[in-house]
Amino acid sequence: MLLKGKKILITGVANDWSMAWAIAKRAAEQGAEIAMPYAMPALEKRVRPLAESIGAKFVQECNVQNDEQMDDLFNKIEAEWGHIDCMLHAIAFSDKNELTGRYADTSRENFKNTMDISVYSLVDLTRRASKLMTNGGSIVTLTYYGGEKSVPNYNVMGVAKSALDSSVRYLASDLGANGIRVNAISAGPIMTLASSGVGGFKAMLRLNAEQTPLRRNMTLDDVSGAALYLFSDLSSAVTGEIHHVDCGYSTTGMMPNDMKDILLKGLEEK
Repeated sequence: MLLKGKKILITGVANDWSMAWAIAKRAAEQGAEIAMPYAMPALEKRVRPLAESIGAKFVQECNVQNDEQMDDLFNKIEAEWGHIDCMLHAIAFSDKNELTGRYADTSRENFKNTMDISVYSLVDLTRRASKLMTNGGSIVTLTYYGGEKSVPNYNVMGVAKSALDSSVRYLASDLGANGIRVNAISAGPIMTLASSGVGGFKAMLRLNAEQTPLRRNMTLDDVSGAALYLFSDLSSAVTGEIHHVDCGYSTTGMMPNDMKDILLKGLEEK
């Protein structure tokens, strides 16, 4: 029971195939108590049954752009729990119509909204949660390699992930003296509700599996296992890190020779 007795706030659960849900379920199995709000009314019918299945609490609407809802959630957590040990930030949003084509065509409105929801929400949630981490704690967010290198169609979300990665480092510096660690998991492509909005994502999955050193795509179990490690005391000296869970994709500079042969053959056949 790696997380026995720990109280963990999980944000960003949308359905039963989201990374946030895989992490919440795994953490509960390891003894954690879970708080699991949902982002908007339309998600309640999906999230509430999942929350009930693991005995999660504070299953209420919490839109990160609504200060009143944020205040209400944290006031209730403080009143009932008194403190928080860990938090998962799994929140990102951008207009899917702008996740195709060129980044240069991003609208001002979508740029600001994407940064507010996908990046500032980590800052705001961390500020609130850290006040309840009276005995130290661990904060984990979810990022992606598109914040380090350009990825087709990821566009403004890639810029947002760059800002998120930088925020992890600055927040880790801010909160380290209080024994609070801040890290990010950079997961490779996984089919979720959020990723399905990225243009050409299914093709990206196929190509990724062929190019990684492990010759496969990562799974929700891979990601949730990394989260357990970062939540637990096993990672007590780890902070400010972008931890890649991508079957080694981010470590490669050129596709493997056997993959090049396959692509060349395909081009010749065309």
